[in-house]
Amino acid sequence: MEINPVVTNTQAPQKTKEKKVRKRTSMSINGLTLFIIGAVFVVLSFLTFQLVMKGVYGSFSLTKTIPSLEYVNNMFGKKYVEVAILNSKYTENRQPAGSTWLSDNIITWQRFLDNIKVEYDIIGDLDLEEGRHWKYSMLILPGSQALSDNELVAIKKFIDRGGSVFATGGTASYSADGKWRGWQFLTEIFGVKFIKDFKNEELQTHLHTLRGNLPLTANIPTGYPMKIATWDRPIAVEVLEPRTTQVSFWYNYRQDSGLVREEVRKSAGIINGTYGRGRFIWFGFELNAVIGVQEDFVVFDRLFQNGMAWLNYKNIGYIKDWPGNYEAAAIIVPQLTEEIDNINNLLPILGANGVRADFMIDPGLVSSRPDLVTRIMNYGNLGAIIDIGYLQFISDTSSKLDDYKTQSGRIEDVKKLKLGDQKSIFKGMIPTYGLFDDNTVTALVNNRFYYVMTDSLTDRSVPRTIIKGDRPIISITKTARDDFRVIRDLGLTEPEFQLYTYKEDVDRVLFEGGLYVFKLHTEHQCKAQYVQVVSELIKYMKSKNIWVTNAMDIYNWWVRKNKIEMRVDFRSNTRMAVTVSNPGYEYLNEFLVNINLQRPAKNIRITAEIIGTEIPNFTYDEQNKILYLSIKNLKPGKSRIYYIDYDVVKENLL
Repeated sequence: MEINPVVTNTQAPQKTKEKKVRKRTSMSINGLTLFIIGAVFVVLSFLTFQLVMKGVYGSFSLTKTIPSLEYVNNMFGKKYVEVAILNSKYTENRQPAGSTWLSDNIITWQRFLDNIKVEYDIIGDLDLEEGRHWKYSMLILPGSQALSDNELVAIKKFIDRGGSVFATGGTASYSADGKWRGWQFLTEIFGVKFIKDFKNEELQTHLHTLRGNLPLTANIPTGYPMKIATWDRPIAVEVLEPRTTQVSFWYNYRQDSGLVREEVRKSAGIINGTYGRGRFIWFGFELNAVIGVQEDFVVFDRLFQNGMAWLNYKNIGYIKDWPGNYEAAAIIVPQLTEEIDNINNLLPILGANGVRADFMIDPGLVSSRPDLVTRIMNYGNLGAIIDIGYLQFISDTSSKLDDYKTQSGRIEDVKKLKLGDQKSIFKGMIPTYGLFDDNTVTALVNNRFYYVMTDSLTDRSVPRTIIKGDRPIISITKTARDDFRVIRDLGLTEPEFQLYTYKEDVDRVLFEGGLYVFKLHTEHQCKAQYVQVVSELIKYMKSKNIWVTNAMDIYNWWVRKNKIEMRVDFRSNTRMAVTVSNPGYEYLNEFLVNINLQRPAKNIRITAEIIGTEIPNFTYDEQNKILYLSIKNLKPGKSRIYYIDYDVVKENLL
């Protein structure tokens, strides 16, 4: 029997196995692909996150997303308080029995801090002596006249290591047991020298003038005179060291005697500066001593908030008063009153120095001396001297200015005057007796005048913008001694003495950052033997980086500048967003924005939110930590947002 061999098919199972292997291989490749794709998405998400965070905060790292211990404590634990107010029993013991002077001062400080929502603790002398103040970043010393030696050492170490101190009055001038110590603390820590205190019987109030264009006086009118009561015997000091900045002065040029430069320098009432790694602000008066009307308290509140922001290293931004790099401005205002032909002595000097003046004339000269009026119009603008009534002083009740109908009629008559083919030859006016009222302003606006000049004392050394309806007008006050005062009243007939006196006022206004108004008259300074002083004074002002211009240029700049809106948003420790807007109807060619960065910075970069936006030129003042942005060509109704990134060199914090 033949047996057929069984042939086993080994090929099919092998193929099946290969298919399974291939299938498994195919599946593993798909899994790897998905893994790679997922990883790519994670990386892209991370990069997108980084890009978004960098767009918002500038320089960014993942460590910033990790909550710090301080953050957790603030969220779930006791809230961190940065400010401590010293309630010094040593100082209280110096006061008469039953006196509430110190407690009243502390209550005022509490009210101011509550208004700006700042948390604070009240500490005592023992807390300071035993070192329980180190958990705070700011110490407030309200009228802390008597302090122990241990407290002085503690305060000195605190500020030297980066803390901030806000002090008022005669700080540490007495020891703990009430014995006189002197002014060494002010000299050593604040870098000033005691000059004098104002006795209560001298004056019930004293004017205290604020400088402009400083972080502490940001958005406060330059030259604003605060009214300070003398019942606390406010103090005047002289700044000795460059680490300290004089913010204000007590000297009143209208009343006080002495050499102006020296008196301004030796009458500082507010200072700020640095000691070691820390900062300080000192007021030579108590907060309770500030008196006045509502506007005075609004200004002081802004001063206080600026001071707190500066001590807390918060950025402070403001628009500079004058265009470009000018530190102050000046206008020349000749008045043709008597011996009017002496104006011909002045005209060549104006032409040689490239200055246009603002000539104040009797409107009757347009018809009686058209040749003279035509000639002076080649050297400047015309303003009219108009009689609108008489007031001896602003609060005079025995006399009054004319009513609106009378004032408006006279102003309208002046506006109608023509010279040849020229219309509206008068741009501004000055009242015959120096004072004006609301009726005057309304009449001037309705007749399209641009400015009014006054001899009255106002609350600033820069123009004030007054808006009636849809048209603004500016008022310009006399900010310096004119030739009536210098030649007629003081009897200074030597040109060198005249020039020296005028230079003193120029230096004072420059120190304030205000507008120097040089008023001169044809019967005095315009005389042939005196007129050369004007040329020397113009050259001096130009050498001091003062914008020597005219009232119409001041009007055009000031009205546009005051329409600029600005906001600074703090995005992170190394980035801020600056928004500038022009809500007006006029083109802004160029203006300067000042931003106090508060910390030393390097590698400053500026970008814009919208691609294609013009990036401003900038300079950085390393010593004062101020960034200057030169904004150009801002159209009406437009805004720009700039991102400013920088690297912090060193944090002056605890």
